[in-house]
Amino acid sequence: SMTKPPQAEKRPITKRLHGHEWVDDYAWLRAENWQDCMLDPTLLPDDIRAYLEAENAYCAQMMRVTEPLQETLIKEMRGRIEADDESLPDLDGPWCYLERYSSDDEHPVYLRRPRTGGQESVTIDFNQEASGYDYFAPGDIDYSPDHARLAWSADTTGSESYTAVIRDLVSGHDTDTIDKVYEFSWATPDVIFYTRLDDQLRANRVYRHIVGSAVEDDVLVYEESDDRFDCSVWTSRSGDYVFLSSDMNDQSEIWFIPTDNVMAEPRLVQARQEGVEYEIEHQGGRFLILTNWQAEDFRIVETPVDKPACEHWQDVIAHQAGRMVLELFVTKYAILWMERENGLPRICFSVEDGIRQIVEFEEEAYALSLEPLVEFDARSFRFGYESPTTPEHTYEFDLISHTRTLLKQQVVPSGHDPSDYIARRLQARAKDGEQIPLTVLYHRKTPLDGSAPCVLDAYGAYGDSIPASFSTTVLSLVDRGVISVVAHIRGGQEKGRAWYEAAKGLQKQNSFDDFIAAGKALVEQGFTQKGRIVISGASAGGLTMGAVINQESDLWGGVIAEVPFVDILNTMIDASLPLTPGEWSQWGNPIEDASIFHEIKRYAPYDNVQARPYPPMLVTAGVSDPRVTYWEPAKWVARHRELRSDDNLLVLKTNMSSGHYGETGRYASLKDYALCNAFTLQVLGMNVNGADQ
Repeated sequence: SMTKPPQAEKRPITKRLHGHEWVDDYAWLRAENWQDCMLDPTLLPDDIRAYLEAENAYCAQMMRVTEPLQETLIKEMRGRIEADDESLPDLDGPWCYLERYSSDDEHPVYLRRPRTGGQESVTIDFNQEASGYDYFAPGDIDYSPDHARLAWSADTTGSESYTAVIRDLVSGHDTDTIDKVYEFSWATPDVIFYTRLDDQLRANRVYRHIVGSAVEDDVLVYEESDDRFDCSVWTSRSGDYVFLSSDMNDQSEIWFIPTDNVMAEPRLVQARQEGVEYEIEHQGGRFLILTNWQAEDFRIVETPVDKPACEHWQDVIAHQAGRMVLELFVTKYAILWMERENGLPRICFSVEDGIRQIVEFEEEAYALSLEPLVEFDARSFRFGYESPTTPEHTYEFDLISHTRTLLKQQVVPSGHDPSDYIARRLQARAKDGEQIPLTVLYHRKTPLDGSAPCVLDAYGAYGDSIPASFSTTVLSLVDRGVISVVAHIRGGQEKGRAWYEAAKGLQKQNSFDDFIAAGKALVEQGFTQKGRIVISGASAGGLTMGAVINQESDLWGGVIAEVPFVDILNTMIDASLPLTPGEWSQWGNPIEDASIFHEIKRYAPYDNVQARPYPPMLVTAGVSDPRVTYWEPAKWVARHRELRSDDNLLVLKTNMSSGHYGETGRYASLKDYALCNAFTLQVLGMNVNGADQ
């Protein structure tokens, strides 16, 4: 018999803003002690816990039919992960460092051996450290400049609040422990700088710690008073400077301290300005800076260390509209950077004799990663190449001879032949005529007559672009005849900075229009048909899912919304939430701006659920998630349960002991993928018994 789905009680509260009044029936799902719940989910109030657990039980029951399929999928996905895997060795001073996974390990083991050869020793085994915890996410790991100590951190709740520990590598003992850390960096063999979280889980303070001294004596080096900004700390690759930065989505400010005088007051590089971002590297007597100041798609400038402010900045790589400079690394002898044009990346470098482009790649869609070697005076660097059809290949590129050597290839133990798959880059024409890039992957046996189903993913926010990378998890769908598509909608930066700016504030609707256009294009171009497209998005991508199912009803055959940002109106009018003030530059500030308020109210998924049929939906949440708080998905599902007029599958799975990124560990995380893939296959009416077609 059909079990009745849970229905949250209505406890209406009336909200008022800009002369407008509206009712929120489910606001009670936000615990008053939510900050405590992030750090300890057992503190969740009983009525809220009861509702989330009822939804979890209902989800388990409705998905029970797919359990054999989920088991099959986990086996398949696990079969594509190399059980015994070792990183490429990193040479640094007298040592060679590496990390290794063995057979059933969820987490890596870090090791080192003398550079000249000899016995290897374990510096830290995260499997050992993780034992006894439900949730365990390793954070930073950083060796001291004299190689005598290791600083490491872990988050054991999912709240992204880390405990940092300093280990003496001679004795093997952990000596210093610092709580509520976000990140850290060694400055000297005895001094470490770190950022600390406040009660709202914002990293707003930078401290200096001397190894062996009491944490309460640590000196506060920098404090950020503007709650839109977060602090970070790192050491230049040259080892000569510690940098402290304060950033929000589209503004940054950096300070520096010389490592030969760590007690010095930080010096400012360039004061924050509205809309100006910059990143910094050090080489000799100059800083190299990647910035969008007077350069929408970014440029690289240089400036003397003793005159760092922007009036001294000189072009090294001039601005070129439509060519986005993405990241910058500097070594003793070279400048390395990644750029992207028309949605595809390139790696470039410059040594004394001017600028060279490394390498052109043949595929229609691919992804690159740029990895400088650890040692500042290295005369080569590494880069990774992958595509939807091709597992990652890591090469070393020699800056002197310009030759490249294949060092490592991602192995798919269960077998993978790239020629079985086709990857394409297509375009969808948006409402306003813009061309939206689509990355498409399908099995060569999949019919292209419109009969195949499709999964359509997107993100489209914060200028984050989705790379055309290799995924071992999506192959479980593609091998069963599903076409996988990523829509590179506005809000990302695939086509330059303007692509991102065009979906901020009052223009956010562009992201939704682009996504709907992508769905329509797949039908028009004969890949699939209406009602056979399962759409999926996480976090800010989940906002897009929530908006498009309200705005366009008959295209979609199913929806996966992972930790979706769907209660955007109520969140953006609450300045006490950790991420809200920093988010106003993205979505606009609905507290101060009535036009933004009305626009967000018009598209906010939670506020616009209608009394009509909706496609089947799988929604996820995490109780300790500080990015999309658990009550957003919970309130949204409660509203859907109340209003929708259909019997389609609607399930909410809340992880009661983890945060934004779900399960930890390389195998445990496959459970989340298996649930999503099983849901997709189930709603498409494919393969529910777990056997192959």
